[in-house]
Amino acid sequence: MIIVDSHQDLAWNILTFGRDYTRSVEQTRSLESRGQTPAYNGDTLLGWPEYQLGQVAVIFATLFAAPIRHKLGDWDTLTYSDADRAHSIYMAQIDAYHRLADEHSEKFRLVQTLQDLNEVINAWEQDQEEGSPVGLVILMEGAEGVREPAELEAWWEKGVRLIGPAWAGTRFCGGTREPGPLTAQGYALLEGMAQFGFVLDLTHMDEEAVLQALDIYPRSIVATHSNPHALLKNADLNRFLSDRVLQGLIDRQGVVGIPPYNKFLRWEWTSNEGREAISLELVVDHIDYICQMAGNAKHVGIGTDFDGGFGYQSVPHEINSIADLQKIIPLLEKRGYTESDISAIMSENWLSLLKENLPKSA
Repeated sequence: MIIVDSHQDLAWNILTFGRDYTRSVEQTRSLESRGQTPAYNGDTLLGWPEYQLGQVAVIFATLFAAPIRHKLGDWDTLTYSDADRAHSIYMAQIDAYHRLADEHSEKFRLVQTLQDLNEVINAWEQDQEEGSPVGLVILMEGAEGVREPAELEAWWEKGVRLIGPAWAGTRFCGGTREPGPLTAQGYALLEGMAQFGFVLDLTHMDEEAVLQALDIYPRSIVATHSNPHALLKNADLNRFLSDRVLQGLIDRQGVVGIPPYNKFLRWEWTSNEGREAISLELVVDHIDYICQMAGNAKHVGIGTDFDGGFGYQSVPHEINSIADLQKIIPLLEKRGYTESDISAIMSENWLSLLKENLPKSA
């Protein structure tokens, strides 16, 4: 069964640490064991051979930079102090994706159109002995790189298909740990996004802004890597989705990607407990919560956020790499999910969203 993963920070890792995702996980870990990268970002969970083993056919690959007020150290070079710097970083990251696809077309392929998506899925269905290309759908996480709405056309032409207005707070709206509603610039951004057909990613937006966006944004809305707040009752963080927001997403035919990050599966978890304290059963709990609320399996998927500030040390003990997402399938089967339900969760919900929103051809 193929898998679609709705959130991976590849370009940030490529430009920050020099990670080469054509390598295997084992190769990257071995190379990085001599340096400081694992201390900053954990041991990698991603590599092209592991995408093949796990049948991870499509990923939403991000453009990401943090505001300089959240800079983590001298090594954290992709931070911005203003919109011009954010624009420059995001352009460098999108160029990194284009280079990856150009130089390794047998391994990675940009997905900008429905035709691109169909070609990627067809390649996976043929089960080629030499492997199949992983499709990259570009997602902008935090929109500070959009200096004005008129630039949205250029980002669309570059291949961006989803935009999340916030990570921390931005000039568009409140974000994680920095609450606030949509601003005038935020409304203008959403209006411009709608004209081109960008999918809106609510992840990291403050709830006040999320509720406003659910009311006004006419195009598709998702949360690519978010968890239900109800299962993290002690979490005093606006990063998670309340039942009110989840119901709004369901009503709008949205999809939520669940990240298998230990801290977001059980808020009290600390690294001192180690990986053994958290199981993939908790990932299934989060998936099941949304399915029970919706009354079906049409509104949830996988959005790992892998290599996005954490690694092997901070994921459930059954996971050594991205390939182990396949272990979720028998856990869903044990809970009575049908084959069609499981296919929806692992890939079809995200594929349906893409088929609905991607332009047919360039």
